[in-house]
Amino acid sequence: MNILKTGMLLAAMTALFMGVGFLIGGQAGMMIALVIAVGMNLFSYWNADKMVLAMHGAREVDARSAPDYYNLVAELARRAELPMPRVYIMDNPQPNAFATGRNPENAAVAATTGLLQMLSHDEVAGVMAHELAHIKHYDTLTMTITATIAGAISMLANFGMFFGGNRDNNHPLGFVGILVAAIVAPLAAALVQMAISRTREYSADRGGAEISGNPMALASALQKIAGGVAHVPNYNAEANPASAHMFIINPLSGERMDNLFSTHPATENRIAALVKISREMGTGPQGGSFDGGNGVSPRRAPGPWNQPAGRSTSRRGPWG
Repeated sequence: MNILKTGMLLAAMTALFMGVGFLIGGQAGMMIALVIAVGMNLFSYWNADKMVLAMHGAREVDARSAPDYYNLVAELARRAELPMPRVYIMDNPQPNAFATGRNPENAAVAATTGLLQMLSHDEVAGVMAHELAHIKHYDTLTMTITATIAGAISMLANFGMFFGGNRDNNHPLGFVGILVAAIVAPLAAALVQMAISRTREYSADRGGAEISGNPMALASALQKIAGGVAHVPNYNAEANPASAHMFIINPLSGERMDNLFSTHPATENRIAALVKISREMGTGPQGGSFDGGNGVSPRRAPGPWNQPAGRSTSRRGPWG
């Protein structure tokens, strides 16, 4: 199913890319766009993860440069029975994170400095477990390729505006076609939003809760991240909006509406689902309640992430 979904999505994105090429350069432009799209699909499969990481200024870290963060990811990957992903940090004050890569053997996770500074150890564990769940479910291939191609569509439209606006151009729709392309191109991000089901976020939340063993820590992290996103801009994401769907919380705005065009479910709905999962796992809250992101009051989940040796669960950064 994942292979079929990815194939259909690539076909749709390729068709849109060709359509923008036709509006800019007529039939010749469409054929050029087709050749570029085929090459880009092949290139994206192998290199899209590197491109997305570069878009967001991510730097790779290891056990020496960021031991707490790296070792946390290593332990979670072990518990998820996944190969160790590459680990990155983005120098960005907005709290957020994403995963990328074409398969579990070639995957990477990235967290912002804002996230590592704002969240507790348990909360960071919940976030990274969520990202590992995306890797385990093979969501990252679809997420990364669509981000790359959607970004390329926008670049193509901008190219047409700057270099194709001459009235003597011989494509059928002339300057009107270029204007249409310029208007349609930003909708590529909306296409990505609709094409990738938001149910993957609920699935990754459940998977992250199971990997970390602490659903309420992930719920607390989501609340804090959503609050941070609402107040701290992410300029790299604003410059590359087609990659917004990759993050654990939409980095472009504090959108709360759980509607058709949203890249993510409403944070409140995700937290409610995690509370339910927590009760199913027997970790609470049993008659208690989630306190809005300032901490959690339920009974602690079993496992090493509640009280790692030599570490308090309330510890915050530095993570590297």
